[in-house]
Order: sequence, then C-alpha cells, then structure tokens
Amino acid sequence: MHINCLHSLLRFYIGIWVRIRLETEAKLYIQDKIKAKQIDLVWSSILEFENFHNPHEERKSTIFKWKKLALIDIEESLELLNHAKSCMKFGIKSKDALHIASAIVAKAEYFLTTDDKLLSAVNKYKIMKASNPINFIKVLEHDNTNN
Repeated sequence: MHINCLHSLLRFYIGIWVRIRLETEAKLYIQDKIKAKQIDLVWSSILEFENFHNPHEERKSTIFKWKKLALIDIEESLELLNHAKSCMKFGIKSKDALHIASAIVAKAEYFLTTDDKLLSAVNKYKIMKASNPINFIKVLEHDNTNN
C-alpha cells in the first residue's frame, strides 16, 4: 500500500516537473520571438507595480529590461479600471484582473499565463483569447503554416 502511494506521488511530481520544464522552454521561445520583433509585448502599470515590489533585485532588474522591448505601455486609466472591475465580477482576483484589463486596453490578441485557474476563468467567460505558453506556440505554428 505504501509503495503504491509513493509511486503515485513520484509520478505526480515528475508530471509537475515536466510541465514546468515545457512551460519554461515555451516561455523562452516566446521571449526570443519578442526580441526578434515577431511578437509584440505589452507592458503595464500593474507589471511595473508588481516588479517594483519584487524583493529579488536580480529578478527585478531582469524583468524591468522587458519594458524596453514592449511595443505598448498601458498606464492606469478609468477604462482600464472598468475592465478590471468587469473581470472581478467573474471571481478573478484584483491584480490578475488588472493584468487582463491591460491586455484588453492594449487590444492584445492573446493573454498568456501559466495560472490554470486564471486561464480557465478568462476562457470560460470569453473575456479575451487566453493561452498558456505551450499552447500559444501551437497557435504561432498554425499561423505560420497559414501565411
């Protein structure tokens, strides 16, 4: 009995590790596309706020460099706050709602996240197109074969 539980637990953690590895590789691939100006990046006031409060200086510095690569920088506005409030009506947390609202205001084609719960809510309520990085690569491949 204990061996089966341990085996199941091991399979569970291996599955998580594989997923994290795939998401990391997908994120790096997307970042390369941003650097090559093949994908447009949106920066926002909520990204700025969260990064400012990042306790890890090296991570903070690395993340801030992405602002220079962003094509669009969304500042807080009444429109943004109204979109965020609408998202929160679906049970989306305030900071997540601000990220989604920023993407909406920027007229982003996709909102990318590795947060399954957030992704599920955005897609369930058809707030905008949303994807995790792995599935987004499939979208990119599909677009490339159709162009």
